[in-house]
Amino acid sequence: MQELLKKFENKKPEITFEWSDSESEAEGWVVINSLRGGAAGGGTRMRKGLDKREVESLAKTMEVKFTVSGPAIGGAKSGINFDPNDPRKDEVLRRWYKAVIPLLKSYYGTGGDLNVDEIHEVIPITESYGLWHPQEGVVNGHYHATEPEKIRKIGQLRQGVSKVLEDPHFTPNGPKKYTVADMITGFGVAEAVRHYYTIWGGDIKGKRAVIQGWGNVGAAAACFLAVEGVKIVGIIDRDGGVINEEGYSLDEVRELFLNRKGNKLVAENQLSFDEINEKIWDLKSEIFIPAASSRLITQDQAERMVNSGLEVISCGANVPFADPEIFFGPIGVWTDQRVSVIPDFIANCGMARVFAYLMTDNAEVTDMAIFTDVSSTIEKALMDVHAKNPEKVKLAENSFNIALAQLV
Repeated sequence: MQELLKKFENKKPEITFEWSDSESEAEGWVVINSLRGGAAGGGTRMRKGLDKREVESLAKTMEVKFTVSGPAIGGAKSGINFDPNDPRKDEVLRRWYKAVIPLLKSYYGTGGDLNVDEIHEVIPITESYGLWHPQEGVVNGHYHATEPEKIRKIGQLRQGVSKVLEDPHFTPNGPKKYTVADMITGFGVAEAVRHYYTIWGGDIKGKRAVIQGWGNVGAAAACFLAVEGVKIVGIIDRDGGVINEEGYSLDEVRELFLNRKGNKLVAENQLSFDEINEKIWDLKSEIFIPAASSRLITQDQAERMVNSGLEVISCGANVPFADPEIFFGPIGVWTDQRVSVIPDFIANCGMARVFAYLMTDNAEVTDMAIFTDVSSTIEKALMDVHAKNPEKVKLAENSFNIALAQLV
């Protein structure tokens, strides 16, 4: 696997588009790892300090993800080095999308990502420049759709991604309305855990989980796990966290979801970040959901969780281990050899799969159909891993072997 990974990591991306904003210090890159199948896909992220290397590694991550989610296209990513809290964010995004519209028309499909919202930013801005949908490049480049096919596929995309959820199975109770895009990634991360226990054996009910990150992915995953009877015993977020060794009830988890300020945890008796960071890695728990930024989990934290009875990690964040390697470094390998690590390109493929599903000819645009399709996609990927290796270790290694065999 390491040889295949090195070969894939070291291959130069096919296309790198570089941008310097004329009216601010913002700079950005679109990296298209390959035009496999005539197109490439990957979201747009913004953060201060982002560089081309990060965008390149994320583009390669997307290419691996498409081997699970489909369609069989290349990986890409857009990244903007700019502070997302700056009041000029909207203007910067407008100038950025104006510059990359030719790619988005021809062969590149994008969406939301870190600090860039699919529904409120990507879709309206690209629409204002005449793009039918941010995935139009995939419809054109990969499917070579005729005009009627294109109208149908893009109609399904427009309806499905921003669809307001009506089925109570897929949304927390509360006054706010949530869309497919809000809930689907966290749902997939939780489903990966549910399928893991079904396939490898064990009862998910009564298991204890620690969640890292309380944005859409972590908070939604916690809600869906709580529905399955999992006890959420600890949550660590960027400014602090909470611990309840008895486990929060489903209603309490939903309340924590609904009480978020933006993507931040708001809770009574919240511990400071230093306090929670000192305690949470030693909590007795079987399930860990890393759903914050990439490259946060240290060797020390991994060892402490393993010593506390950890069984499975379902990666909501891309590349959650603090390794410099693009995909899989020493911390990731060490952990994979001791517990079941469900890699990001399986666990968090929900949104990529929704795009792929909505571009199929017979997509049914209902909550149940969309969520069931994501669940089935993750289940199939895990069944393939189990067929290759029924052991409860080296899941990530075997997942990479299956994916890279299609790419290298």
